[in-house]
Amino acid sequence: MDKFKKILNQSKNILILTGAGVSAESDIPTFRGSGGFWRKYQAQMLATPQAFKKSPSLVWEFYHYRRELVLTKSPNKAHVAIADFEKQCENENRKFTLITQNIDGLHAAAGSKNIIELHGSLFETRCLSCGEIRINRDSPICASLSGRGAPDIDERSVKDIPVEELPRCKNEQCGGLLRPNVVWFGEGLDPNVLSKTEEVLENCDVCLVIGTSSVVYPAAAFAPRLVKKGVPVAEFNLETTPCTSNFQFHFDGPCSQTIPEALALCP
Repeated sequence: MDKFKKILNQSKNILILTGAGVSAESDIPTFRGSGGFWRKYQAQMLATPQAFKKSPSLVWEFYHYRRELVLTKSPNKAHVAIADFEKQCENENRKFTLITQNIDGLHAAAGSKNIIELHGSLFETRCLSCGEIRINRDSPICASLSGRGAPDIDERSVKDIPVEELPRCKNEQCGGLLRPNVVWFGEGLDPNVLSKTEEVLENCDVCLVIGTSSVVYPAAAFAPRLVKKGVPVAEFNLETTPCTSNFQFHFDGPCSQTIPEALALCP
């Protein structure tokens, strides 16, 4: 840890890449692996354009449940330590970028500012008609979803919400159906997001990989690419990942413990 902190102290352009593990201690479910079900579905079954086309009511219930759940949660010590470190970098005229695969918004809630959300946000909507993207933290997002989305009910007792009663565009001349502005399985990342990410990867001089299994692409390729360039990479995770052996540093343990220690830099 001392060796890593010395490198971090000397760095001028820091990249932090986070995944679901950084939010796990805020009790944000990942819907991955065994037990990661909402009703009888895993995220891969609902987070697709095909699923939304087949049943926008069901998919909106899933995302409404996730939105309402996240609104009851708070950033944990890892989120806060990252946000505090960003402020320190700003005071020291060092460049800092946070790239997250998470869609829960907890980094921003903790105070982080320079964030690239690779996979979008639970609290943004995109109109399928006019394409407008808006921040939306309404609770519930529309009246018809109030009280809906419980994960442990018999679906046979649930009637679909009519499409016209699902979240709609607030532009008076549009009124089109809204979808969550998140990247679904089978969709590519936003070109603007990819462009910003490429610039960061090209210029950073140290990288922290926090709470990610390094198996979801394209994010899984970012750190190995930096390693090939000779950029020091430190991994913080509960367990090793397929990339661990390639990284210069690996720190086991909960992010809420390892990250505050790693980012508590000497004055």
